[in-house]
Amino acid sequence: MADTALTAPPRSPLSQVAGRLAAATRTSGGAIRLAELPFLAQLNVRLDAKGTAAEAVGLALDLQLPLQPNTVVRTGELTVLWLGPDEWLLVGPPGSERELESRIRTAAGDEPVSVTDVSAQRTTLLVAGPRAHDLLAHGCSLDLHPRSFGSGRCAQTTLGRTQVIVVARADSRAGFWVLVRSSFAGYLTDWLLDAATEYV
Repeated sequence: MADTALTAPPRSPLSQVAGRLAAATRTSGGAIRLAELPFLAQLNVRLDAKGTAAEAVGLALDLQLPLQPNTVVRTGELTVLWLGPDEWLLVGPPGSERELESRIRTAAGDEPVSVTDVSAQRTTLLVAGPRAHDLLAHGCSLDLHPRSFGSGRCAQTTLGRTQVIVVARADSRAGFWVLVRSSFAGYLTDWLLDAATEYV
């Protein structure tokens, strides 16, 4: 019987436009930087924020789950985004999904917890550079200036009519992550590249 296992390496949703993103970065003269950060591990975690599982999971991940709306906690290679009073998105390095899920489930023990691997659901765009917040402002109603949306902030919003999660990185020079559903990633990239023509 023939081996029918898939052997092709995984392809990111934006692999075919990596060159266009790099070209826009080069021609902007440093004003903006656009790139895909493919294959980041993404786990949707739901549990009682006031229960014992929340503290145990935080200890297992070596971080405290953010409890304030639209905030982010980072430690090492892990980033946790507050999505709701009992919901978080854990983002980690590529390939770490199973290990992170195991740590969460082990830490929670018998406490109710939901852990869903949503890594294939979204991809991540890096939008950085001194004009990054100006670029995003073309299609996002949030004030993304560092004084209003600085490090440690995230929001579920729309960008260019596409639902996204925007994350302010560690400092204003690091720019933003824009997490977008894979099926809309091509459209949003075209929108960003079109909006970026102002800076090239």
